[in-house]
Order: sequence, then structure tokens, then C-alpha cells
Amino acid sequence: MIAFVSGPVAALAPDTAVVEVGGVGMAVQCTPATLATLRVGRPAKLATSLVVREDSLTLYGFADDDERQTFELLQTASGVGPRLAQAMLAVHSPDALRRAVSSGDEKALTAVPGIGKKGAQKLLLELKDRLGEPLGTGGPAVGAPVTQGWRDQLHAALIGLGYATREADEAVAAVTPQAEAAEGTPQVGQLLKAALQTLNRTR
Repeated sequence: MIAFVSGPVAALAPDTAVVEVGGVGMAVQCTPATLATLRVGRPAKLATSLVVREDSLTLYGFADDDERQTFELLQTASGVGPRLAQAMLAVHSPDALRRAVSSGDEKALTAVPGIGKKGAQKLLLELKDRLGEPLGTGGPAVGAPVTQGWRDQLHAALIGLGYATREADEAVAAVTPQAEAAEGTPQVGQLLKAALQTLNRTR
């Protein structure tokens, strides 16, 4: 198993980072919040989880070992594959997910694209004894500071989660006042969470 990749960032896409490792470009699927911390040409170290399928090998990357471990634990629940597990981590930090599961917070789980009310109830039951208690170390649920282009990154993140261009446009417009009112640089992870809530209300 590839436990982590370390090296300069060669390229960034809406849901992927390419990290150069020993002269080889490793394509790593990442959440928007993780991608927001990376810069092309800068060194990076990502904890990784390799998902093996009959027709593919996909490397998923995370900001730290806790996020990777949570990603793998989420997939022990029936019906949760790597893409849904990553979508859950795109909306919530590991500690936020632990809080949601330990407190039986259905709304937190239904904020994730692809999880409905029944699915959330099932996940709460299955994950209750697997994720453990919140560590209490996390501050905001998600989000790393982004110095520029938060609109583009947020829009790309929504498209990557399966929303139509029109829906992504409307969600970005809906959270723009929140972003402009924020002190300092907007945090894409927090804006993504707010954008998903507005999309859920309009559906």
C-alpha cells in the first residue's frame, strides 16, 4: 500500500493533484479543502489510500492520517464507496463526522450529495461504533485559507460533486455575501458547506 506521497506539486485540477515522486507524476484524488492548500511547484506531502478495482487503481490523498483513516472507516459501511466517502470528507472534517455520528445528526449527513434521509439513518447505525468519539482538536468543520480564486475553486468543487453548471453558479452567487463579509481570505471548505446547504434547500 502507498501510505503517502511527497514531492513538488506538478499540476492541479478540480479534484486531482499531480505530485512528482522520483520523476513519476502520481495523480491523487483530493477534496477541495485539501487541494486549496496546495500550490503548483511547491512541495507537498499527502497521506494516501490506494483503491484497487478490476479496471482501475485510484490513489486518494488527504491532509493527514486522521482524514485517511476516516476515509477507510467510512467505506466499511454498506453502500459507501470511495467517491461517497470522499464527498463526506469534502463537506465535513473527520471530527465533524464523528460528532454527527455520535449525536445522531441526520441533517449533517444529508448535507452530503448522494445521501438521503434513509441513507443517513442507516449510516448513523452502522458507523456509530466504528468512527469513535470526537477528538476535539478540530476548529472549523472544513476549510483551509485560500488567497485567490475562491469562486473558481468552489465552482469546480461543486461540479466535481456532481452538480450541474447552473446549480453551481447559483450556489456560488448565494454564498458570495458570506465570503465577502468574512474577515481575511474566504475559506473554500466552509463556503462549500454553505453552498451545499443552499442547494439542498432548493431541491
